Amino acid sequence: MQIIRTVTELRHSLLEARKAEKWVGFVPTMGYLHAGHLALIGASRAQCDITVVSIFVNSTQFGPNEDLSTYPRDFPRDEKLCQDNGVGILFAPDVKEIYPAQFETFVEPGELAKPLCGTFRPGHFRGVATVVCKLFNMVQPDLAFFGQKDFQQCAVVRRMTNDLNLPVEIVTVPTVREPDGLAMSSRNRSLCPEQRQRALGISRGLYAAMDQFRSGERNAGRLMSIAKEHLATVDRLQYLELVDADTLKPAESPLRRAAVLCVAAFVGSTRLIDNVLLPLPVPPRD
Repeated sequence: MQIIRTVTELRHSLLEARKAEKWVGFVPTMGYLHAGHLALIGASRAQCDITVVSIFVNSTQFGPNEDLSTYPRDFPRDEKLCQDNGVGILFAPDVKEIYPAQFETFVEPGELAKPLCGTFRPGHFRGVATVVCKLFNMVQPDLAFFGQKDFQQCAVVRRMTNDLNLPVEIVTVPTVREPDGLAMSSRNRSLCPEQRQRALGISRGLYAAMDQFRSGERNAGRLMSIAKEHLATVDRLQYLELVDADTLKPAESPLRRAAVLCVAAFVGSTRLIDNVLLPLPVPPRD
């Protein structure tokens, strides 16, 4: 595995692969890798000839009162995980490589960035879209792999890729969960054992609603009420919304299109997000 720090070295390293018409897969991360990231790497390795993983904690997607300074970092651990999981190139640029002096050009996403996390994290998806666009231009992958846990991020990145005619196919990989149902997240390490137990209310609420949906429930309000019953264990519910899977606008009752039930909540000072997809068609309840 190569560890590369600059764009010039990255492009030079990938030149032979491109000449040989090899497929390049890309997994962008902010590091502190977990099983969810490894699933993305596995998906890339299954579909591509060479996998590039980036590790870059992107400051432009953090708000002034968010956890940039405390975001977990452990590069030696991440390096070993990448090595052990068959990554070809680990791209770990310095901040100045991504945002050089006098940098002033940003990608401004549209309507998909406004609801859900966009309501509570102004500027977040502007930072996400900008850094992902830059990384796509640096790596120039054929396929890029993202996790469904960040459903809105996937939607924003896919729209940006289509709107800007970037020659990258976006692949969404299902959320990887702990055995007890908690969605894998780098932020989980911030939870003490008691908070970790209470955080399970998030996934339990989502799956309770999914069970009712599979049984034929199509009323958006009732599905959200079912989920909310389990969310009393969190310290602060930031949002719980059932939205159209394509537009991210509030889902209409009765559900006739694929929808996604999304939640963001604080357990202690740790913000966690999760979602479940409610696909259609599924026969409605009589």
